[in-house]
Amino acid sequence: MQGISQQTFLLAGQSNATGQGDKLASNSLYHSRNAFEYDVILDSIKGLQDPSGQKWKDLEPANSGSILPAFAFSLTQKTKKPVVVITAARGGSSCHQKAELSNYGTWDQSGNLFQQAQEKVNAALKITKSNLSGIIWMQGERDANAINDGIMNAENYKQALVSLISRFSKEFGENIPFFIIQTGYQSGRPKFGNDQVRAMQTLVSKEMPQVFIAYDKTSQFMEQNWMKDHVHYNQTGLNEIGIEVSNFVSTVLH
Repeated sequence: MQGISQQTFLLAGQSNATGQGDKLASNSLYHSRNAFEYDVILDSIKGLQDPSGQKWKDLEPANSGSILPAFAFSLTQKTKKPVVVITAARGGSSCHQKAELSNYGTWDQSGNLFQQAQEKVNAALKITKSNLSGIIWMQGERDANAINDGIMNAENYKQALVSLISRFSKEFGENIPFFIIQTGYQSGRPKFGNDQVRAMQTLVSKEMPQVFIAYDKTSQFMEQNWMKDHVHYNQTGLNEIGIEVSNFVSTVLH
């Protein structure tokens, strides 16, 4: 399954990016024979189904369901092209080093997560013989909590996000689209930190080329009963994100 006609995407971030939903409600509703995943353990491309991802180095697989079946199914329906996804996510990981907790890792230059994502994507691209079509970023809760706790501020998050995007652009091309799924709220925690992260995500999308807010409605998930627990989205919410992000991606890339 090689060639320039396919589209290849990286999904990166923290636990909502790994996916904490229900594989039965993602695989049964959204299955496409044109949706594939890179398996870093097998070093091969295989059919996509949840739980997507693999336990490899510091990166984690979905804890059952993710956004990916809905995303890939919807995108293949729109573009009529195969979709290959690569996952690189770690629950609890931070964007800024100041927000890093214990061994959860950080996407900051001081951590290992970016390098591991880079290694995994490059291995996948050797097999697909294609370029990376876009990066989907789903992260921010850890930094929001650090802002609430006074460990860092919104400007720190912005600087870390800009640095991360710049590193991805340097590695995979300056025109690589970076699609942000905005951070939602966490029950039992102040909304302030999450609002600060959301504001910086919006600001970065306005200031940097090829950076987009692909989905901004996660702040409504608690009211819609689309939360699995205090911080994680359930499969209904994950499916909604997958479909809407595919809609947005298709308008940017075509």
